[in-house]
Amino acid sequence: MIDLYYWPTPNGHKITMFLEETGLDYRIHPVDISAGDQFKPEFLAISPNNRMPAIVDHAPADGGAPVSVFESGAILLYLAEKTGRLLPTELRARKTVTEWLFWQVGGLGPMAGQNHHFGLYAPEKLPYAITRYVNETNRLYGVLDRRLKGRRYIAGDDYSIADLASYPWVVPWKRQQQNLDDFPDLRRWFDDIRARPATVRAYEKGEPYMSRPTVTEEGKKLLFGQTAASTGGGGS
Repeated sequence: MIDLYYWPTPNGHKITMFLEETGLDYRIHPVDISAGDQFKPEFLAISPNNRMPAIVDHAPADGGAPVSVFESGAILLYLAEKTGRLLPTELRARKTVTEWLFWQVGGLGPMAGQNHHFGLYAPEKLPYAITRYVNETNRLYGVLDRRLKGRRYIAGDDYSIADLASYPWVVPWKRQQQNLDDFPDLRRWFDDIRARPATVRAYEKGEPYMSRPTVTEEGKKLLFGQTAASTGGGGS
């Protein structure tokens, strides 16, 4: 059994997509990031960066005590290795999947996240910042579009954790001020993954939480005003 600490954000969807693809038993523990659940001591014990998602695996491969994992990329690698699914074992194929997984966690996710922040949540509309991150998101869409030319999935013929890491960050393409029709191979790939039964089930898992406002005014203070001192990590 996997305990999944989750909220229906792109990084949260990555993990439900994996779990639905592989059929692992799991239960969701909602972490309402606008209400400050991510700062609760019991959550910080498994996710010291006070970010979701995080998991606790109660049946690790070594047969020992439960294993906790934080950071969505690390969770995907852990679960892929646990199940032997969605991550090739052959050297070069595995290298390619991990390259594109790290491309997402180091590039597409952070840049699209800043796009969301300055376009939707920042108290001041700063044209330079908005243009900067809209353009960088556009550049990254272009990188992915070129990669997908002549390939069904990011690493080739087989669906992998590279695909299900990137897909949720393309779902909000309209709020990122992008047009998928400008990227035909990306659009084809996106529509393919959107239609997968496991993707449909994963997004349905988030629906019960979508009725709650993800970012209230108080939530903005929690999400965007953190310092070491305010999160108990230092300061005076």
